[in-house]
Amino acid sequence: MTVEGQIYHYYSLDSLGEHGLDASRLPFSLKVLLENLLRHEDGTTVTADDIRGLARWDPAAEPDREIAFRPSRSFCSNISRGVPAVVDLAAMRDAMKQMGGDPKKINPLQPVELVIDHSVQVDEAGTPLAFLRNAELEFSATANATSFSAGGQNASRISGLCRRTRGSSTR
Repeated sequence: MTVEGQIYHYYSLDSLGEHGLDASRLPFSLKVLLENLLRHEDGTTVTADDIRGLARWDPAAEPDREIAFRPSRSFCSNISRGVPAVVDLAAMRDAMKQMGGDPKKINPLQPVELVIDHSVQVDEAGTPLAFLRNAELEFSATANATSFSAGGQNASRISGLCRRTRGSSTR
């Protein structure tokens, strides 16, 4: 459909009935995966056979295929998970360059946002200065993580792999 000049695509699981497929019997989680397959059907990475296979899911059957799920966003919630993912991509880019290939070909298939967030950690308790000391340590840790992220974002080998965003911190 087109709204104010913008084209939108709508993927109805009910329309699968026109092809002899009944998605209404599927658990909600599989409906989400099926809708995702419909949005990404391209004949190569997601085929009509992939869609039929999931729509005909049999809970008693042994799984015999992978589901080509493509989330719309990858969210890495802290520095111990997100940064290693970016470092892995950077290493793959370096390897591609060393092998004479184009490192720009190493990119996530989906948009990725790296959000480095944190929770307050209590390092000192039971003293009149505990709050100030914990706040000082937290701000120092946040500054280190933010400077690493900013520096990494501007590094030529990982440029374009992530977009730095500001997450809300838990206080």
